[in-house]
Amino acid sequence: MTGSLVTLLLVVVTALILRWRRPACYWMTFGVTLAALRVAVRYASVMDACGLTVPPARWRLSLARMTNRPVPESRVPRILRLRPTRTGLVLRIKLRPGQDAFDVASATDRLRHSFGMYGVTSRELRSGIVELRMTGYDVLRRVQMPAETGPAPMRIPVALREDGSVHYRDYRAVPHGLTLGATESGKSVYQRNLVAGLAAHDVALVGIDCKQGVELFPLARRFSALADNPDTALELLEALVQHMEDVYQLIRSAQRITVDVPDADIAAGIWDLPADIRPTPVVVLVDEVAELALFATKDEEKRRDRIVTALVRLAQLGRAAGIYLEICGQRFGSELGKGITMLRAQLTGRTAHRVNDESSANMAFGDIAPDAVLAAIQIPTDVPGIAVSGDSTGGWTRIRAPHTSLRQAVNICNRHADRTPDVPALAAFRPAVAPLASATAPLTKAAPTTA
Repeated sequence: MTGSLVTLLLVVVTALILRWRRPACYWMTFGVTLAALRVAVRYASVMDACGLTVPPARWRLSLARMTNRPVPESRVPRILRLRPTRTGLVLRIKLRPGQDAFDVASATDRLRHSFGMYGVTSRELRSGIVELRMTGYDVLRRVQMPAETGPAPMRIPVALREDGSVHYRDYRAVPHGLTLGATESGKSVYQRNLVAGLAAHDVALVGIDCKQGVELFPLARRFSALADNPDTALELLEALVQHMEDVYQLIRSAQRITVDVPDADIAAGIWDLPADIRPTPVVVLVDEVAELALFATKDEEKRRDRIVTALVRLAQLGRAAGIYLEICGQRFGSELGKGITMLRAQLTGRTAHRVNDESSANMAFGDIAPDAVLAAIQIPTDVPGIAVSGDSTGGWTRIRAPHTSLRQAVNICNRHADRTPDVPALAAFRPAVAPLASATAPLTKAAPTTA
């Protein structure tokens, strides 16, 4: 008997320590079973308390009245599936007639409290089917990306969402993106994760880093073109515009629009072309867009207008040519001059890290997801990397990228340096890098011995 009590005590102490120090391990060992039991036992009473029930059908009431039986209880949404995950539970339910997905979304905070979970989010999969994703702990406090994230062309896992799912940067679905964030907000780490994820794909990386290249030039071995000042950036962007026009000429020559060609074989973009003639897609990363838009003299103003015009043209026409923009900055508003708001309107994917004022958050989400503005300005300063991500659909979510040091990003880019494509139009902007040191070479120079 004493041995059983000692064993039980050890199990309880282990569970408490894991819950405090390693919440992910606690969830996989103890939490997932306890949470599934709570949901199964409390489901009917919780749904009734949250107002997510419907009265019984009239024929059931009539039958109970005729047979002198008790009045049947209200009906709750039917459980289709309860699936455990590495971060929580996924509960899929079928709504009863008369219920709406908005009712479930409005009750998520009450469901979180009633089921004893850390967070609950809902989304409607199709008419009448709602999925509740429940997290058992704060998944954004210590981000752990899953080992397998389902690789796909131009679809990069860059962060973890607050519901425990992976946040992807899918360039084929959302061609252009805008990333805002104040100093020390985690914007650079997000960008490193993006470059590290793209490094393993067959894509040409083009970087514009007007901070003298301190952010992107360490990753130069994986870049096909780099610019570290506005003058070079202008030449590089205009070369990209010419490359885009050449790609469109290639697409036109390969369209083969004849009567006997099926509709699915008619090319309207590079992804419709055969693989043997398909141009390499290009991702353009601009580290600080304000440095391209600011000017102090008339000559700089002319240069600025040409830069913004080139960016707008790439944003409007680049998708079909396989050119994707990733614009980063601390602010991105109309004070940067004409054409900036036109460029921002083309950037569908929006990500905002911690910002210094509400107007900066409005620049990211004011025109697409007003609810996300409040979430962006509430990001605390002591958790760098937390961000709010949204798109033109109006939906948004909190995300956090795993911490990736500059050394880790450099190592990944060096490992995939052989994937760097040679784009003839960008050959003049290819960074000059020294060959990699041999693995057998000493890392430090030996000091001479003295007698």
